[in-house]
Amino acid sequence: MAFSSTHKFPPKLSSWYGAVLLALSFWISSSLLLDCLIMPGMYVSGMMEQPEFGTAGYLLFWLFNRVEVVCGAVVLTGLLILRYYRSASGIVTSAIRSRWALGLGLGLLAIALIYTYLLTPTMGSLGITLDLFEEAAIPATMNQLHSAYWGLELLKLAGGALLLQFGYRDLVRVTAE
Repeated sequence: MAFSSTHKFPPKLSSWYGAVLLALSFWISSSLLLDCLIMPGMYVSGMMEQPEFGTAGYLLFWLFNRVEVVCGAVVLTGLLILRYYRSASGIVTSAIRSRWALGLGLGLLAIALIYTYLLTPTMGSLGITLDLFEEAAIPATMNQLHSAYWGLELLKLAGGALLLQFGYRDLVRVTAE
């Protein structure tokens, strides 16, 4: 049985709302943990100066990027489902079901895909030392890639925070009614 946008909300809709907020909360908190605790800890301990760090960093980000893609897919899928089952009048009063939320969800997934298939492989290939006897120097391109990473990371955190704010605003509105 196919649902149209004029039907009442299906009973499982609240679980999609919870899935969006849970995936988004996990994604943003794990990104902050990686960016603010793990990577600075590796830098302070001197691990980034080791010749094997390129391989270890690539493996760490390879795994984390796949988790980010899954979180982004869950968030976007949930937002699409929530948007599809909006009110019968077609007017969206919910922030999490707005077009802005869909745009943010799509942008967050795009950032995760850019990390996974563009930035991480490129940075990993630049960081891998192929000659064991040669002193490893950081290529200039690596600094540009780090700048791109941090720019996208700030966009991701801001977009995720805004989506969480949308969800919280809807949660407050529902509990007040």
